[in-house]
Amino acid sequence: MPARIPWETIPDMVLSTADRFGDAEAVVDGELRLTFSELATRVRQAAGAFAAAGIERGDRVAIWSPNSADWIIAGFGLLTAGATLVPVNTRFKEAEATDIIDRSGARLVLVQPGFLGLDFSAGRHVPVIDITSGFLASGRPLERKVSGADIADIIFTSGTTGRPKGVMMPHAPTLRLYSQWNELAGTREGDRYLIVNPFFHIFGWKAGVIASMIRGMTVYPLPVFDIERVLDVVEREKITVLPGAPTVYHELLAARKRGGHDMSSLRVAVTGAADIPVDLIRRIARELPFQSIMTGYGLTEAGTITASRPGDSPQDVATTVGRPCEGFEMRIAADGEVLARGFGVMRGYLDDPQATAEAIDAGGWLHTGDLGVVDANGRLKIIGRKKDMFIVGGFNAYPAEIEGFLMRHPAVAQAAVVGVPDERLGQVGKAFVVLADGASLTEGDLIGWARQRMAGFKVPRSVAFLAALPLNATGKVRKDLLR
Repeated sequence: MPARIPWETIPDMVLSTADRFGDAEAVVDGELRLTFSELATRVRQAAGAFAAAGIERGDRVAIWSPNSADWIIAGFGLLTAGATLVPVNTRFKEAEATDIIDRSGARLVLVQPGFLGLDFSAGRHVPVIDITSGFLASGRPLERKVSGADIADIIFTSGTTGRPKGVMMPHAPTLRLYSQWNELAGTREGDRYLIVNPFFHIFGWKAGVIASMIRGMTVYPLPVFDIERVLDVVEREKITVLPGAPTVYHELLAARKRGGHDMSSLRVAVTGAADIPVDLIRRIARELPFQSIMTGYGLTEAGTITASRPGDSPQDVATTVGRPCEGFEMRIAADGEVLARGFGVMRGYLDDPQATAEAIDAGGWLHTGDLGVVDANGRLKIIGRKKDMFIVGGFNAYPAEIEGFLMRHPAVAQAAVVGVPDERLGQVGKAFVVLADGASLTEGDLIGWARQRMAGFKVPRSVAFLAALPLNATGKVRKDLLR
């Protein structure tokens, strides 16, 4: 494992890259190529810009923008100004984003207008700044004192009720965990890391950008996953590190079969977050050039809790999510729920002590909501989701939230959503709908209606119309029967 890390805060770590890696490339985004020294300079300027805009230590700043060099500079810049980062899912519609921004108490919102056809006004009380406008370069260099115990970010995640909850995570645990992540993944200084995972997710921001700055890897941010663009960048820039949801590797395997692109530089694969077919891992190992394939299990509330180890067999990598990371304990409760305890567990949910108490018990154990078993070698296998959540191409989808949206349709009286297997995305939603008396509705019409009102990964891919939903004795929907 890595020696004790020399930084307490994320700003200390990222600004130290100027001395540690100097003129090596830190970020390549299209025509823009920044060295680590240049990135540190831009981060300090961005910190000054936030301060000039009235941001004080402890204030919250939201970013609703796709992966880019600007996102990286803004994220590190606001942390260097002493603020707390609130990333917002770029798949959200404006109403969904507004809810997150309002409840986070963000003092400022950075957006990229027009991305995915979306524009954002943030309500009438939160200033909105175009992240591409030059604002980030407008400040006088600044670096405020920050503590390792200060909250670095508040990343919103939904629970079983579908109401997003803000996970508060300090600086120091993030640095410790993703230093370890680098060791487990087998990354090296000088690696070239194509980040297809979105920065609003811990896979993109923490296991992506922050891990890269810790190690000295060059970051290539990708705003939207597009396999042809991925293949072009891999070939041109000799990408060595390419983590992602299983979808990414399905696409790479299909591309290899088509031929025409050089992928020989790829060395490190990291996946997780979705059910992984054993055959997929075997095919990655057999047909793609990756020398290291890591899988893991984590959640926003704790980061990466378990991970496979170098040398684990393809069978182990495919059928389990590895053993606990150093500094974490894990046990299985009597009902099969996975419990975790350790340094990386969140400080709590923002402004929600009841939900915090429900998630973290008096013994400090985080109740993950996932069901699992541990094999004879201490490896965890996830067998189900107690909270009924399913994962679409790496994104968490919550049936209660989707059902709430569907029941806003005037023709829908009842709705129940379950996850069903999908070869490409792992799982997708299937809706079971009871129509209101006298109403008529087609599957295509409801899906089209839903696409206008919720993020794409939440939209059910199929709809079955029923006369009634199956209920148990207490009136709850028997989703086991629907599945």
